[in-house]
Amino acid sequence: MHEEIGGYLELERFSGILLHEEALRLGSGRACLSYLIEQKKIRSLLLPDLICDVVEQVCERYGVKVRRYPIGLDLRPEELRTESGEWLYLVNYYGQLTREEIKIYAERFPQLIVDNAHAYFDMPVKGADTLYTCRKFFGVADGGFLYTDAETAELRADESRDRMGFVLGRFERPAGEYFAEASQNNELLPPEPRRMSRLTENLLRAADAEKAKTARTENARMLHEALGKYNQLCARAAEGAYAYPLMLENGAEIRRELIKQRIYIPTLWPNVLRDQPEDSAAYQLASRILPLPCDQRYGPEEMAFIIKAAERCIRKDQETCYEH
Repeated sequence: MHEEIGGYLELERFSGILLHEEALRLGSGRACLSYLIEQKKIRSLLLPDLICDVVEQVCERYGVKVRRYPIGLDLRPEELRTESGEWLYLVNYYGQLTREEIKIYAERFPQLIVDNAHAYFDMPVKGADTLYTCRKFFGVADGGFLYTDAETAELRADESRDRMGFVLGRFERPAGEYFAEASQNNELLPPEPRRMSRLTENLLRAADAEKAKTARTENARMLHEALGKYNQLCARAAEGAYAYPLMLENGAEIRRELIKQRIYIPTLWPNVLRDQPEDSAAYQLASRILPLPCDQRYGPEEMAFIIKAAERCIRKDQETCYEH
């Protein structure tokens, strides 16, 4: 039987090639983790102490036993020791881990999940289950990719139409008008694994991934060349960067100053600020790192504006410290 024929036109169907064409297309990053837990029967997971609460919620939902390992001020694991049957969850913060480093972890820990939510353009290392999220890099409300050797399961398809309001709204209106809706989107994503929605896949096929990667790389490089001398994190300008991580002594205060200038700097792990002690590396990283925007919407003019504003805030902060 034919689908509907005629009537009004819907969104165009695009035919571009996905960067992760060979991966499983799922509804979100959390759906990727849920899928792995289900298909690989994961019962125990070693998580970093710098982690979003969504990962914790997925583990709780499936009754997965969780242990913690510390993240150092270089955004790399410390004191890694897995127990029998335990999987290691490795987060590639800001895309700072090199491919060679991930290969070493994959050799040491055969039961490894790599979280590339901050590294969309990094291809997976052989032997490591690797997940990606789409909405940190493109104008979609959901979507995730998963590389795994797990058996393929039959899943119902996700549907995104009711979650696209804030994405479509910001195309024509200021972000502030849709900030609350964008924040609530996290709560609307299904907890169980589903296939990527047709709408999200279609929009991703329309996106110019190579152009986005080039713009993000050049923007991050420009920020690093100007602000790297202030950065207390030994960071590199990652290829296709999610954001440029600028770590400052008074990062939280400078974040507020930049937001006043309409440079919106997110706090990525508010749960860490709530749950971890202030003297922990995880708390310091969550509080003091400023994820400066460097995505494909912007170019040299916007980066120059960010650099000027950041330097002004840093100088003001240094002068205040000197007076005291």
